[in-house]
Amino acid sequence: MAIKIESHQNKIFKRVKGLNLRKNRDKEGVFVAEGLRFISEIPLDWPVEMFLMTEAFAEENGVELFENRAATYVLSEELFSLLSDTENPQGVLAVCKKQKEDREKIWLKEDSFFLLAEELNDPGNLGTVIRTADASGVDGIFLSKGSVDVYNPKVLRATMGSIFHVPVFQNIALDDISSEMKKRGISLYAAHLKGESLPYHLPLEKGCAFLIGNEARGLSQDAANLCDQWVKIPMLGQAESLNASIAAGILLYEVVRQRLR
Repeated sequence: MAIKIESHQNKIFKRVKGLNLRKNRDKEGVFVAEGLRFISEIPLDWPVEMFLMTEAFAEENGVELFENRAATYVLSEELFSLLSDTENPQGVLAVCKKQKEDREKIWLKEDSFFLLAEELNDPGNLGTVIRTADASGVDGIFLSKGSVDVYNPKVLRATMGSIFHVPVFQNIALDDISSEMKKRGISLYAAHLKGESLPYHLPLEKGCAFLIGNEARGLSQDAANLCDQWVKIPMLGQAESLNASIAAGILLYEVVRQRLR
């Protein structure tokens, strides 16, 4: 049976409100998924701690499906708006466990395909990158130290639920991952304005990975030097560079194109 929350002093309310802060998400190992479309992407085997919803949402959609999966709480629209990170709340959110990263498992697939990012700071960019990586069949994403938290609410919204479909590893030492890929025969390519190769000329049907850089600074020299080759996306107009998520999409879908060929 759904439990009613009637005050912002309620301990469940205060706990969920506190998950707006990264330190609390990290401490508890959970994050907040908000909105019916986003929540509908949660796999059945993904651990969910609780659902919270407005009275109006509960009346319109019922609570039975939610109650069968996790503790369910109902609260007023006013209280829910204090928890929501959106301007127009949809009236439902879930507190979910974070991914359990199994780095060894992702190496098992033959001809693996990865994406690495150095200090990607914009939440919208990172979320879009994760969504694009999911769509293109990436086997794992590695984010360096200094990148925005993948469980930031703005990142999660931009993933459109893809956070549940592709493994994401945070606070990674890029030199460690580079060494691992070399050991496994996975070619690592840097997206770089000084690259001399075009992505269309790379052998991407075998194990490969792309490394993209910070939105403003691009790749550091140290990170670029970890790669086997620098790759440049051709730009025929006057723009000096591409948005990080757009660049990632172009590179990832060249892998898709070659593997579908």
